[in-house]
Amino acid sequence: MPVLTTDAESETGIPKSLSNEPPSETMEEIEHTCPQPRLTLTAPAPFADETSCLCQAPHEKLTIAQARLGTPVDRPVRVYADGIFDLFHSGHARALMQAKTLFPNSYLLVGVCSDDLTHKFKGFTVMNEAERYEALRHCRYVDEVIRDAPWTLTPEFLEKHKIDFVAHDDIPYSSAGSDDIYKHIKEAGMFVPTQRTEGISTSDIITRIVRDYDVYARRNLQRGYTAKELNVSFINEKKYRFQNQVDKMKEKVKNVEERSKEFVNRVEEKSHDLIQKWEEKSREFIGNFLELFGPDGAWEASYKLSPDQIQFSSFAGEPPFKMHQKQQIREFANQDPDLLCMDIALYEV
Repeated sequence: MPVLTTDAESETGIPKSLSNEPPSETMEEIEHTCPQPRLTLTAPAPFADETSCLCQAPHEKLTIAQARLGTPVDRPVRVYADGIFDLFHSGHARALMQAKTLFPNSYLLVGVCSDDLTHKFKGFTVMNEAERYEALRHCRYVDEVIRDAPWTLTPEFLEKHKIDFVAHDDIPYSSAGSDDIYKHIKEAGMFVPTQRTEGISTSDIITRIVRDYDVYARRNLQRGYTAKELNVSFINEKKYRFQNQVDKMKEKVKNVEERSKEFVNRVEEKSHDLIQKWEEKSREFIGNFLELFGPDGAWEASYKLSPDQIQFSSFAGEPPFKMHQKQQIREFANQDPDLLCMDIALYEV
């Protein structure tokens, strides 16, 4: 394999050229003992000071094309990604996933800056450095975590950790008096860009919390946090607790309204059923009425008969009418047949 010549360094000290000539001093071929990517997710990623790469074999400079072809075959490509990783979220995880999958066989080292550096160059964090270190250790894409990472990468740091490539989004990152702190990495051909995830960032999350501060303060008071823990004044505490009580009352009223709506809906359904049954019974009643009192109905036929032609049947379960009772009914029918309201049977005389 090609190896680095002693003079193949840029002004920044980062090697930038390859030579097919072996080094002037002869040395025995040494096998690579670099740490391998994690194959199990049952334990968190180790810290760098626990598994620093102590491999004595020379690490030849690779091009991106070579790395994507799976070169070298005897060791993984060591990719470095750094950041603050405050309030670790899906945007962080996606960036690390991209860095991990840049090459067929990658070993991903993640550098996390300390609180002192972060507060100096970027601002205050929600999580302290120990919490941020631990968050990165439990990301499945990370093979090793470097604590107290430098703000600007130096040749000594790259050499110490035997870093092949640095992964970060391609937007120039101006900080610490530089227009782009990754400029010298890009010039050395060691920079591999990743894509940012739109719509999610630590600043966005903090903005949501600040914007809805009252909501979250009330939420935590309701969950048992004290006003002192939330740094809330006595007056605001009473205001938030009163608002919580008002919200509870609103919720109760809302529940009552929903139950009332359900009751009304059930009544409407029952009403529709009753109206439908009433219409069916009404049609049945009208049909029976027309059958009895219509132009060709039984009543019309009985009206045309003389009283002597009407024979009255007995009511169900009652004895037959006596003769004098029948005579009284006939006389009543002679006076006004329309008022006759009894069960009768017609027969031909």
